[in-house]
Amino acid sequence: MESLKTNSGRMTVPKKKVKEVKLTKAGVPKKKPGRKPKNKRVYFDLDVQDAIVRYNDLSPETHQSARNKIYQEEIHYAFDKLCENIINTFKFTYFDDPFEDVKNEVVSFLVMNIHKYDHTYGSKAFSYFSVVAKNYLILHNNTNYKKYCTHTGVDVLNQKPTQASKADYYSEFTDQMVEYFEDNISTLFKSQRDIDVAYAIVELMKRRHDIENFNKKALYVLIREMTNIDTSYITKVVNVFKKEYKTLLTDFDVHGMITKNKNKFFD
Repeated sequence: MESLKTNSGRMTVPKKKVKEVKLTKAGVPKKKPGRKPKNKRVYFDLDVQDAIVRYNDLSPETHQSARNKIYQEEIHYAFDKLCENIINTFKFTYFDDPFEDVKNEVVSFLVMNIHKYDHTYGSKAFSYFSVVAKNYLILHNNTNYKKYCTHTGVDVLNQKPTQASKADYYSEFTDQMVEYFEDNISTLFKSQRDIDVAYAIVELMKRRHDIENFNKKALYVLIREMTNIDTSYITKVVNVFKKEYKTLLTDFDVHGMITKNKNKFFD
């Protein structure tokens, strides 16, 4: 920007141009055009969680009409949308029934198990019922696949993908198994040495997606580096985990989630 000389010899700087502000007929400055904020509805929020808690607090023997009102007005839409989204996301293949029938079946399952949700455990209702719905679908999808295998030729079976649902199933199981081990290490093991090894194994389970060489020898090396404990003691802890693993997998296959030590959810 160039400076200018006045008659007094002083240097002055030209003033910046002020942009003209357009006014409305009422004399209010016009707003610049822009995108309107999206008014997205969160279909399963803390209000729904609160409604589920209130629903469970009411006795079905004496307050069934109040429970029905809470469910219809505050819970049903969230359950319905949750099941719809899970079915569309995971693309469960081995259901011969129409989409709406499958969705309504899952919603009914959530309603049957709504009393098992306990907010005092710290879990969000959305996360809890998402896991329940997903595991129910995975369990029945895999059961239908086994039945399908006995009546269908190999060529037809190959046309329907099942690996994705199995991967989701065992990924969810592993996540819950890790949480179970982490919560019960002090119960499963008494010596500090075994506890240190157990925590190292659990930590490796958590980081399983980042470990490239996931074989027994490499894992033992990692555990020794983390704990500085001999292989024989590591094997002892691993054997306890193996025994628990079989029990937990059976539990997960039957209920769709690990219920061991969570009896309050499954009264």
